[in-house]
Amino acid sequence: MLKAAIFDFDGTLFDSNYVWITAGERFSQSIGITPKPNLQEEIRTMSLYQSACYIREEYKLSLTVEEIMDGINRTVENCYFHEVQPKKGVISFLRELKDVGIRMCIATATDRYQIEAALKRCDMFDFFEEIFTCSEVGHGKDEPIFFRKAMEYLGTDRSNTVIFEDALHAVRTAKTDGFLTVGIFDPYIQEQKQLQTFCDCYLTDFNQTELFWKFASQR
Repeated sequence: MLKAAIFDFDGTLFDSNYVWITAGERFSQSIGITPKPNLQEEIRTMSLYQSACYIREEYKLSLTVEEIMDGINRTVENCYFHEVQPKKGVISFLRELKDVGIRMCIATATDRYQIEAALKRCDMFDFFEEIFTCSEVGHGKDEPIFFRKAMEYLGTDRSNTVIFEDALHAVRTAKTDGFLTVGIFDPYIQEQKQLQTFCDCYLTDFNQTELFWKFASQR
């Protein structure tokens, strides 16, 4: 019997991966620059600092790297406070979990205040007992201790705790450490075939509840 669920946020609960992919382009537009068509792809794998350096050089801006970084951060923040939406079927699915007594928390690489803003705006905050962020825990999703911290808080064990994730590296970390894993489709993640074969259960969206409950009944 499952007792707890640990959810990733971006690309799992919320359709928000686009925020990080388009942040540089949106910032450029906000200061009156028409970004080149390939800007998103050019900076997609860069850190925030690297992206700011690239934008400053590419568009010959008088802004400092720090000012550009601040601007990109404000762009991202604005999306969480006013724009991002839960993925299809999420709220109904969370109600189902809550109704059968499954405890829930969030484990994310995004800052807490941004997550809380989006959850409260969409009336989802009360579903979750706690939010764990990589920066606060001091470990990333490539380290099992990150998921263990959330599990310890919930007072469960690996045999009855399921991790919901859209990212292959996070699913691999959790599954290798003995957690049950549910992979969630997200159009911004390219490793869908690997994700499907690696996780214990795979959902294209949260309206596929029958697949999850079938999986859950076999635990």
